[in-house]
Amino acid sequence: MNRKQFLILLVLVVVVGAAGLLVRQNSSKSWQSAATTIGQKLLPNLAVNDIAQITIKSGGNELNLIRRDNLWRVRERGDYPANFSQISELLMKLADLKIAQSEDIGPSQLGRFELLPPGSAPNTGTSVEFKNQTGKTLNSLLLGKKHLAKPVKNPQFPGMGDEGWPDGRYVMTGTGAKTLAVISDPLDNAQSKPEPWLNKDFLSIEKPSAIAVRFAEPTNSWKLTRTSETNDWQLADAKADEKLDSSKISSVTSPFSSPSFNDVSPLNSGSATNQAVLTVETFDGFTYVANIAPKQNEDYPVNFSITANLAAERTAAKDEKADDKTRLDKEFKDRQNKLAEKLAKEKSFTNWVYRLSAYSVDELIKPRSQLLAEAKTNAPAASEK
Repeated sequence: MNRKQFLILLVLVVVVGAAGLLVRQNSSKSWQSAATTIGQKLLPNLAVNDIAQITIKSGGNELNLIRRDNLWRVRERGDYPANFSQISELLMKLADLKIAQSEDIGPSQLGRFELLPPGSAPNTGTSVEFKNQTGKTLNSLLLGKKHLAKPVKNPQFPGMGDEGWPDGRYVMTGTGAKTLAVISDPLDNAQSKPEPWLNKDFLSIEKPSAIAVRFAEPTNSWKLTRTSETNDWQLADAKADEKLDSSKISSVTSPFSSPSFNDVSPLNSGSATNQAVLTVETFDGFTYVANIAPKQNEDYPVNFSITANLAAERTAAKDEKADDKTRLDKEFKDRQNKLAEKLAKEKSFTNWVYRLSAYSVDELIKPRSQLLAEAKTNAPAASEK
């Protein structure tokens, strides 16, 4: 090897060594930067009490949860009350979430982690933005692909569990972020659909004394009545050949005792065609009228009107003692106050159309014939031999 070749080789060694050192330093800096964020809170400055609006975008959907007059509402459902406990759970969770992993990321890698801005394109994420009462953005978060735990192989079931299960999520915070973080919660409840965020508290019909269903065809209509909570139900205006079948009416004698709904929409001021009208009177003086529209996609659109007669006075017994009178008067007044509170609460449900599951309505709107016992027929006389 001559002198010239030796010098060239020496220069190459120096260049390669310097490049290796630079790569090592950059890797060390990147590792140190990531190490400093691990264990820290994802949103350390999240002012939960200042948040008055949460906007969640995913694909082509947008959800806005608005806090107004100390009540959270779902804007996409005409400001229907939102589920406060679900909102509170999400905010408390985000306030406490810590970073499990962290690394720098370039624009070309965003799609791989489903962290592209929300839209109709593939590999987009879910954005969550928090604003205060004036509309100022307080924090923002982009949720990407779910992080999967390493699968546990089971030789008895080859192939099962090869993909693992979600144990976290890839996220980015703020705008123009260049750092990818992994959190230890998939945040499944951060959905952009309105239905899961609705407050599902609903009216409850108690102690019915009369139940009636009116159909467009009068012969299908019916009414059941009873004189006390322990008496049997009777068919009003029953014909001589009509007798109730107790097994068939059991599904209609507790209408909307514990109902739920799938979705809501504001009450339309225009008139709608009803498939049936259900009217329920209770021993407490309440009257519920449910206007039931024809079934749509396995749901019935239903809206309610509610009235109550709470002006009744207690009738004292002739031999009632003074002490008993004071106690009974107080009990009667307390009861009337509770009924008044119930009426005020349930009247708030009358400004909406509720989507009720078909299974909870179908049994209530049976035609008259389906409540009756089958007529017995006499056996044919034996033929003479």
